Amino acid sequence: MGEDDRHGFDRRSVLKAAGAVGATVSLGGVTVATPGREPGPKEDEIVVGTNDGVSIKRARATIESTIPNDAAVVHENDVLDYAAVKLSDDSAGAMRTVIDQLERQPDVAYAERNETWHAFAEEPNDPRFSDQYAPQLVNAPTAWDTEMGSMDVTIAVIDTGADYTHPDISDRFGENKGYDFVDGDGDPAPVGGRMHGTHVSGCAAATTGNNEGVAGISNCHLISGRVLGPNGGSVTDIADGIQWAADQGADIINLSLGGGGGSETGRSAINYAYNNGTLPIAAAGNDGGPVSYPAAYQNCLAVSAIDESENLASFSNRGPEINVASPGVDVLSSVPDGGYDTASGTSMASPVAAGVAALGKSAHPDLSAQELWDKLEETAVDIGLPEDHQGSGRVDAANIVEGGGGECSGETETTTESGYLAWWNDREDYTYATTTDSPCGIDIELEGPGSFANYDLYVTYDGRTPTTGDYDDRSAGSGPDEAISGSLSGTTDVGVLVHAAEGWGNYDLTITEQGQS
Repeated sequence: MGEDDRHGFDRRSVLKAAGAVGATVSLGGVTVATPGREPGPKEDEIVVGTNDGVSIKRARATIESTIPNDAAVVHENDVLDYAAVKLSDDSAGAMRTVIDQLERQPDVAYAERNETWHAFAEEPNDPRFSDQYAPQLVNAPTAWDTEMGSMDVTIAVIDTGADYTHPDISDRFGENKGYDFVDGDGDPAPVGGRMHGTHVSGCAAATTGNNEGVAGISNCHLISGRVLGPNGGSVTDIADGIQWAADQGADIINLSLGGGGGSETGRSAINYAYNNGTLPIAAAGNDGGPVSYPAAYQNCLAVSAIDESENLASFSNRGPEINVASPGVDVLSSVPDGGYDTASGTSMASPVAAGVAALGKSAHPDLSAQELWDKLEETAVDIGLPEDHQGSGRVDAANIVEGGGGECSGETETTTESGYLAWWNDREDYTYATTTDSPCGIDIELEGPGSFANYDLYVTYDGRTPTTGDYDDRSAGSGPDEAISGSLSGTTDVGVLVHAAEGWGNYDLTITEQGQS
């Protein structure tokens, strides 16, 4: 559901009211800044979650009677219904014994270590580039002709904290800047000059058109939840931050963090956000392995990283959980104290995708979290990578803002052409002129000669002749058959290039144009 219908009011009105009175009002059932509880990683703690219908307050007596005498409940969240237990003996054997004893109790659904997650490592490059490529690659400038982004759409950045005074993102924050779950106060500014959360915030929503610095993907509203300290952060702090962001009325939560295996506490927080109308979007991870958590959770949209040439970044994690791909190599964005720098990681790819989703929500405000998820995937562009690398494809801002709800099912026109490529690097160029009254979409299918050939397809939407280095969309897999689906906005010429990367032979090209009904 897109709005919080449980109490009969619009979530955005709640957000504005919470911002007016300060962040502490919105923390709900979270107990923060427990005396004696150190910020950051808490690897001497066990997290205990209750069964459905059992509140953590009701189960607390059972928990306290089960744990050792020198252990203590030091934190609880009575919205997600879990408690954190601190042990004096945090050896693996002692932890396992207490976990086993807790999981035998009738009110307890799970017990697990309070794992540590980290911001995925940013990789600052040389001094700032004179230009950006991420907004251009996802067709944000075309989208901005229709939608720049609305302050009624909120992106919560759950990270290391953001420098909300930075001149390129300060206008994106309202009175309520966010909350610091590491130190337990209302100031989510980064500590020690850490750039991660500020860079991530700028990727999603550095102000465009203000004659300052860089252009983010959307001019939407930001709030910051600081959940990571210098050494990472605990699952409980992160879960609290996710729950808080959903309760704040965030439309999208960006999570450029993760690590380790799945956590029931993390899963519970992601499900809470999703079930309350907030779309969690997370970085896939940076070690080239399987998709990390929280991105791997079922109700969290997972983003892989590509470079300027739309190749999968060497560091990007991959797997069947990947939903979309997004620019994540040498991405230029804001850093603390008014600066700018490039960084690489799925940490950058995730907020670029979140910014595209925010543009989609701005253009189509009635979309639910699941409908926004679906629209982000449906409007993504196939860039010829395996599905476990790109999911549905590279996010596309121009596509997601077009059309009232993504419907483009009126008049159609189909054109077919046949040709022959004689050798490696041979090519044929076409210009297709739209013919329907209100062109809104185009499907281009290439059927090549056989498995011995590798043909690629390149497309432009302004009539210019595409090349292998200058195009708007491409489909460049390892076989003879390729397909591209794109959005159109009015009468235009479409340029098409059929290119032989390998092999030779006949091909058939089918172009189907859709018009608005």
